[in-house]
Amino acid sequence: MKEKLMKKMINVAMGREKADLVIKGGNVVNVYTGEIQVADVAIIDGYIAGVGEYDGNVNIDARGKYISPGFIDGHCHIESTMLSPVEFAKGVMPCGTTTSICDPHEIANVCGLDGVKYMISESNRTPLDAIYMAPSCVPATAYENNGATIDSKGITELLEGYCYGVGEFMNAPGVINCDPEVMAKLAVAREKGVIVDGHYPLADTKSLNAYIGAGITTDHECLDVIDAKNKLRCGMYVLMREGSATRNVRDLIKIITPATMRRVVFCTDDKQTHDIASVGHIDNNIRIAIELGVSAIDAITIATLNAAECFKLEDRGAIAAGKIADLVIIDDLTSFNILQVYKRGELIAEGGKALFSGKAKTNSSVISSVHCAKITTSDLDIPLKGNKVRVIGIEPHNVSTTSLTRTVNVKLGKYEKIKDDGFSKVCVVERHKNTGNIGVGLLEGYDIKGGAVALSVAHDSHNIIACGDNDADIVMAINEIIRVGGGMTAVKSGTVFDTLELPIAGIMSDKDSDYISEYTAKLNKFAYDELKVSKNAEPFMTLSFLSLVVIPELKISDSGLFDYSKFSFVSIEVD
Repeated sequence: MKEKLMKKMINVAMGREKADLVIKGGNVVNVYTGEIQVADVAIIDGYIAGVGEYDGNVNIDARGKYISPGFIDGHCHIESTMLSPVEFAKGVMPCGTTTSICDPHEIANVCGLDGVKYMISESNRTPLDAIYMAPSCVPATAYENNGATIDSKGITELLEGYCYGVGEFMNAPGVINCDPEVMAKLAVAREKGVIVDGHYPLADTKSLNAYIGAGITTDHECLDVIDAKNKLRCGMYVLMREGSATRNVRDLIKIITPATMRRVVFCTDDKQTHDIASVGHIDNNIRIAIELGVSAIDAITIATLNAAECFKLEDRGAIAAGKIADLVIIDDLTSFNILQVYKRGELIAEGGKALFSGKAKTNSSVISSVHCAKITTSDLDIPLKGNKVRVIGIEPHNVSTTSLTRTVNVKLGKYEKIKDDGFSKVCVVERHKNTGNIGVGLLEGYDIKGGAVALSVAHDSHNIIACGDNDADIVMAINEIIRVGGGMTAVKSGTVFDTLELPIAGIMSDKDSDYISEYTAKLNKFAYDELKVSKNAEPFMTLSFLSLVVIPELKISDSGLFDYSKFSFVSIEVD
């Protein structure tokens, strides 16, 4: 902080000068002491000068309302909303989110360093503090084909002026087995003294010790209470996620106790636009926690001070002198409706609407990213000698899957009767370098009937993933994605219902949030109502995670079925 500003803050704090703005008489949430204070909040040049009794050039009456620090999302991928950074900010800031820890590994897997720099540049055009982490695993593993690679030299470049820390280290086996390139990336992080985010579901004790010893301090992949408690015991911050496909707050709420609550942070990870529009962002995590018995002040503390301390953001996370004036005005601590949001002392959202403008910009490095030939039904054949097969099992409202063994009918050396056996066929088509790779498998629990869906959002390499109950509709859906250069589509009985085009890296739109929210909601409704996709799965988001091979248990990449427990490819046919 510059000396001139410091003097102004001191003079305002002492009452010798008026503040630029004073929010008067509100119920201030004190996250340091767990109290509610009736007080004025004095703001000068975007910073809080004092909390007490003050007068300003502008005074705003907040009597009867509650004033919270701005919420911090501990881990998110903007690309997963399918919005540009500008539209993302307009979508989440009215929900009270003023800071977001962003991992741009989605676009990095398509466009590399240019994609990361594009995201940062676009975010800088918004009031949101989007704090970017350098993507650590691009590609996530060597078991899939993506569009670009970021090695330790790339991490070094990003940490020199672009990124704040290192993003989620999904290649946990690479860490515990001391893979040379992984070690080189971690060495860069340690040399720079930056935070490294984690991603290690169901780690055993020795592996978890090794992983944390490498300098990794957070984890948002806690699949159950036992997993989360193990990580808390080892000194990690546990990030409780409430996304679209994966919703963990209810499952993990029991880990919040007086002894542990300061080591818990809220995040959204992967949350679609229509969900943000309908239920909110980090404010939704807070509401759920309150509903489940966590005190409102504790829930707010988790969303503010805990996150700030976790990520060493000393200038925010509380309403106190010297902090950035990121403030959320709330009607009460039960319904928790967001009335106004201030960013650095400026009113930027009110009544659920952003008060700032801006449109997405693109450049040549992030468009025209689909490079593959159209496919035919013969490309989706599943040749079999026997009738025992591995099947991916959907787990309700989660991104983890199970590995199932099932008996199928085989005719003339290949499997055809998907509908008869109650399975869906799932396919991943490589779309970055026209390799011709296509992984084909079977899925149980998705239950699609009479058609197919496809999208070019397929974590983390973002190839084209499709699922259906017949080859003709699957092929039509995949070729539709190729035709438009990336997007998401639904097909029924040989007819394309509709397609949302995603021209930015094949994973984001250049349209506004209302457009994306309405479009994704429409496609999801069609998938549920017309294609009968199981209500235990989010039709497109669940599908997009079936290719993420660093999540248990059985997944599929463009190179075939992948068994997480063995960390190797497996045949669809069981010996």
